[in-house]
Amino acid sequence: MNKFNISEKHQWRKIMSRVLLIVISVTIIVWFIPRNSGPQFRYDVGKPWMYGSLIAKFDFPIYKTDEAIKAERDSLMRNFEPYFNLNTQTENRQLTRFFQDFKTGIPGLPVNYTSIVADKLHQLYQTGIMGTSEFSSMAKDTTAVVRIVDGKTAVSTKVNRLLSTMSAYEQIFQDERLQPHRALLQRCNLNEYIEANIVYNKGRSEAEKNDLLGQIPLASGMVLSGQKIIDRGEIVDDYTYRVLSSFEKETQRRSASDTTVPSTIAGQLIFVSLFIILFTIYLGLFRKDYFSKPRSIAMLYTMITIFPILVSLMIEHNLFSVYILPFAIAPIFIRVFMDSRTAFLAHVVMVMLCAAAVKYQYEFIIVQLVAGLVAIYSLRELSQRAQLFQTALLVTLSICAVYFAMQLMTDNTFSTVDNSMYKYFIINGILLLFAYPLMLIIEKTFGFISNVTLIELSNTSKNLLRRLSEVAPGTFQHSIMVSNLASAIAEKIGAKAQLVRTGALYHDIGKMQDPAFFTENQNGNNPLDKMSRIDAAHIVINHVTEGLKLAEKYNLPNVIKDFISTHHGAGMTKYFYVSYKNEHPDEPIDDSLFTYPGPNPFTREQAILMMADSVEAAARSLPEYTEVSISNLVNKIVDQQMKDGFYEYCPITFRDVGVAKQVLIERLKSIYHTRVSYPELKK
Repeated sequence: MNKFNISEKHQWRKIMSRVLLIVISVTIIVWFIPRNSGPQFRYDVGKPWMYGSLIAKFDFPIYKTDEAIKAERDSLMRNFEPYFNLNTQTENRQLTRFFQDFKTGIPGLPVNYTSIVADKLHQLYQTGIMGTSEFSSMAKDTTAVVRIVDGKTAVSTKVNRLLSTMSAYEQIFQDERLQPHRALLQRCNLNEYIEANIVYNKGRSEAEKNDLLGQIPLASGMVLSGQKIIDRGEIVDDYTYRVLSSFEKETQRRSASDTTVPSTIAGQLIFVSLFIILFTIYLGLFRKDYFSKPRSIAMLYTMITIFPILVSLMIEHNLFSVYILPFAIAPIFIRVFMDSRTAFLAHVVMVMLCAAAVKYQYEFIIVQLVAGLVAIYSLRELSQRAQLFQTALLVTLSICAVYFAMQLMTDNTFSTVDNSMYKYFIINGILLLFAYPLMLIIEKTFGFISNVTLIELSNTSKNLLRRLSEVAPGTFQHSIMVSNLASAIAEKIGAKAQLVRTGALYHDIGKMQDPAFFTENQNGNNPLDKMSRIDAAHIVINHVTEGLKLAEKYNLPNVIKDFISTHHGAGMTKYFYVSYKNEHPDEPIDDSLFTYPGPNPFTREQAILMMADSVEAAARSLPEYTEVSISNLVNKIVDQQMKDGFYEYCPITFRDVGVAKQVLIERLKSIYHTRVSYPELKK
């Protein structure tokens, strides 16, 4: 009863975790989806209207285009006269300072030159001096006019009649009386007595500018409720385009009220929840192995969630085009680490969720579905990096082709085909190449392993496998034989051949610690014969734990470590166990001293390795190799493993086991070159 309660609690905890995952995914996606309610259409000038007849449901103004408003603003601004204040105190302050500094006269010049320079400064201030930066920006237009405010009067003056602080300084030396003494006067730093007395009045200028721009009407006409805007098949001209844009703008403005936003969010919640729940039901019914693994669930829902978020952000902030996003990366990852059906269904759900945020649903959905299908078809098994280049090229070509086909169906002519979208498709294909480096991140984050990584690990000339071939050559040859047998079985029953091949190469690496104690590395002398059965069993069993230590040291993936720990399961070293029992018939035996740490295989690939490993090792001890002896050996070993319950918690079927036996028999017959027995001549 207690076990039942624990199991029930575990089941409820599992269900609640999945429900929480759905709630979190739905909440995040809906949070980012833009709140664009109302009808959303795609239309271009010179293209036919692809939808049904559109009737105005309310009165709305026909807004001018941004270009038209900008042209009117520019026209008004050309006649706008900014306000500048005339500061009379500036001249008085600077002349007073000048007379104080040169009260004894200008060094090297007669005394009357002080009055001459002061008169010149007075003339400059009467002309009017502006700041150099302001003068430079306005003097580019020779017709520019400013309004100079002196008290309560404002006088319009052309800018080219005024001086800048720099040009005013140069004006001093253009006086015939002062020009001969330029070098002497330059030492007096006369520029310090020149200050702008025409100062920009920002407050009054901005107010005047805003009043002027406020007079520009934003609309040029009205559409009344019930009036037909456009009908299906009609060509969108400039005027109709403005009407449609105004209709959408006014619809969004009306939809932004407090009463419509909650209804929009409710619709988005229902829409997103429906697709997420349907996908979860699919996993629960048809992919229970993924549904029960947290890492698989985490990756699937991450893929489904991240792209709708990116699309929503791009639309909300008007960043580039959503067509540059490589949506096909998601089905590529799911296909590589899981299967094609799950990859396609996840891609469909992801595209539909993105369509909730995208303005052009029909076109977007078709293009992305084709991209996902081509990506899945072109990556039946990823084993080389070059395959990703091929996939990226095929995806780019396919989406270009389907978009071109849709354009022909709507435009009916080559001359009006829009080519602007194809650059986004090319960028999409380039970004799709980042699937390879991102795949490594996926592997590290969620604990998966790809065929590319497995192929790299199975390179026998590198690192651990090269050391195994040098330290324990017999074990190395045994591992290669087992990997060939196991991969042949996997290919026949539809298991992961590359995975079991790589796992088989590493399953006995623990024997490197004491290679001489294992028969495949011996030359007739077995040091285990001189040891007690318990110590001998301990050394043999220890190759599993030593293998796990080496795997940890060399950072092998967890899936490879599982092959090391399960290739003997929780079985016993029967040779030493039976020998010890025969030597001590009346003594109670601790079975754990002769038992491997396990666990038993829990995947089809691990079960395949156990069969191939046991059969290959036992086949070496056959006195003769005939079809009968090999068949009997294979059947005896595999049947005993099934009887001992090694495959009880493993998803391998009786059919798989039968096929595995047949493959082992055929391969061993080929390896050991069995011949038919010749009949004897009867006397």
